[in-house]
Amino acid sequence: MDNIIFDISTEKYQSLSETERYLLDFIFKHIELMPDMSIVKLSERANVSTATIVRLMKKIGHDGFTAFKYSIKDKLKSTKQVETIDDIDKKIQQAIKKNEIEVLNTIQMLNSGNIEDTLQKINNAKKVYVFARGFSEMIGNEVTIKLQLLGKNCEMHNDPNIIRVISKKIKKDELAIFISLNGETKELVEACKNFKINQISTITLTAGVDSSLAKLSEITLLGYKGSSSFFPDYEVRSRLPLQVISRIILDAYVIRMM
Repeated sequence: MDNIIFDISTEKYQSLSETERYLLDFIFKHIELMPDMSIVKLSERANVSTATIVRLMKKIGHDGFTAFKYSIKDKLKSTKQVETIDDIDKKIQQAIKKNEIEVLNTIQMLNSGNIEDTLQKINNAKKVYVFARGFSEMIGNEVTIKLQLLGKNCEMHNDPNIIRVISKKIKKDELAIFISLNGETKELVEACKNFKINQISTITLTAGVDSSLAKLSEITLLGYKGSSSFFPDYEVRSRLPLQVISRIILDAYVIRMM
């Protein structure tokens, strides 16, 4: 998909059925073909009913599939600026666009209400704990250091045993922030369950829409994770969506609270 902006909030995205999410992903991957494709042809190619297509179009802010096609024609033209760099290999262009897609769609999925609630939670917390594992630790470190520079009592933990211990001792006037791409890291999920039982405020940054952390957390900030990876044999997918969310939250915190 090129840089098409869909009118879809986090709540709307979560309300989509499994079939509708599959269809949305199919459209993402074949966006260049959409302006010349009929609803019947799309139904055949994606193996979904025309009713599903119409239902999805309305949920993402269009009156129907025809209206959707018209709306993206001009937007598709605007995506050609990356392609003017003719000396870049096509696969490198794909890598550029992959990152562009993740950034643009992550921003589109952010909910202003969730952002505002997150800022208030951070501001009112006596202490902030940041929990992250693996490659997400780099983002966790950045969040921790910047909150400390802004005067917040904040610390980060990545050790599974320490995370489990702290999850049973944190106080009600404190805040837990989880950073996890898939939202299924075992010790983070276990800690979040403990916090929920003890009524501790939790915020999760993740790209796992239906993940355990997303469901358990009081506030979930969702990012868009592309389906492709240039390292398919390893679990080293890009944390760019989480980076984008964390940067927005930190910048917004400075603007709102400082």
